[in-house]
Amino acid sequence: MPAVPAPSPPSRATGAPAGTAPRSPAPQRGGVTRRLAWVLAGLVALALAVLLSLALGSRAVAPSAMWDALLHGGHSNAAEVVRSMRLPRTLVGVMVGAALGLAGTVMQGLTRNPIAEPGILGVSQGAAVGVVCAIAFAGVHTLSGYVWFGFVGAGVAALAVYAVAARGRGGATPVKLALSGAAVNALLVAVVSGILTTRAAALDEFRFWQVGSLAGRDAAIAAQVWPFLVAGAVLVFSVARGLDALALGEDVARGLGARVGTVRIVGGLGATVLTGAGVAAAGPLAFVGLAVPHMARALVGGGHRWLLPMAAVLGPVVLLVSDVVGRLVMPPGEVPAGVMTALVGVPFLVTLVRRKAVAA
Repeated sequence: MPAVPAPSPPSRATGAPAGTAPRSPAPQRGGVTRRLAWVLAGLVALALAVLLSLALGSRAVAPSAMWDALLHGGHSNAAEVVRSMRLPRTLVGVMVGAALGLAGTVMQGLTRNPIAEPGILGVSQGAAVGVVCAIAFAGVHTLSGYVWFGFVGAGVAALAVYAVAARGRGGATPVKLALSGAAVNALLVAVVSGILTTRAAALDEFRFWQVGSLAGRDAAIAAQVWPFLVAGAVLVFSVARGLDALALGEDVARGLGARVGTVRIVGGLGATVLTGAGVAAAGPLAFVGLAVPHMARALVGGGHRWLLPMAAVLGPVVLLVSDVVGRLVMPPGEVPAGVMTALVGVPFLVTLVRRKAVAA
């Protein structure tokens, strides 16, 4: 009898016999469908948040007047309110929310730190130094003027944090980035306090910006923000695969062929551009960059090719809903969006700490 060939041993990688093409498991396709469904649901929530932002406030606008203003250029009082005040404010909210959501996601991925965000790493405080210097020394007193100084301040702070962390053995490790961010942030807080102490006239104007708000943001602010948002988004999306590899550790990432240094530089530059533009336009809005990445991760998982788009969608939803609630709780005045995001973010941070296993 002819010898019967022995069955091929199973492949270590797939468990299938050697020579057999592995098939993609069905759950993976189901996972893609589930993630896509969550992204679409997030887009629907964003559309609803935009409509609420246009319709609600100290004076409610009827849907007919809102559509008349947007589609037909109506000239009623309600249409003028929607077109000249609420539409630019909403556009800025969408841009800033997306920028901070993306920036927080990238910072958490680069540092492998679940509480990393623009405020904790000192970038937001760098923008604050730029704005207070613009008010106190450069005579800038317009929101459109603040944007450029805030952007430069955020960039300088990010470079300082990375330069401090990169020195010494091991380079810019996650722990060193967190520690250097805390140190630079404390220094910048002292700088802001020192300037405001000696320049009391700048205190009231800076305090309005520092609390974080979308009030008074016009079309000029939106026109200044969107190029930076696009540039920063292109940079961070280009390193999505590298962030996935970096999540496994630097040694594993290098073994997989990822250029860890390039990922950190490009991702950090993108996050700085996004943070600088967002914070300069609307002030240091607390907890958006911290909470949104965790919300997105709970819905679509940790893969950055899904996580980044989800964060870009959820960031505006969180910010616009906070802004709308702030307009409604104390009519005819309003609570700034930065206060409302903090009220939402503090319980979220407490819940995060309680659910995470923290080593002693």
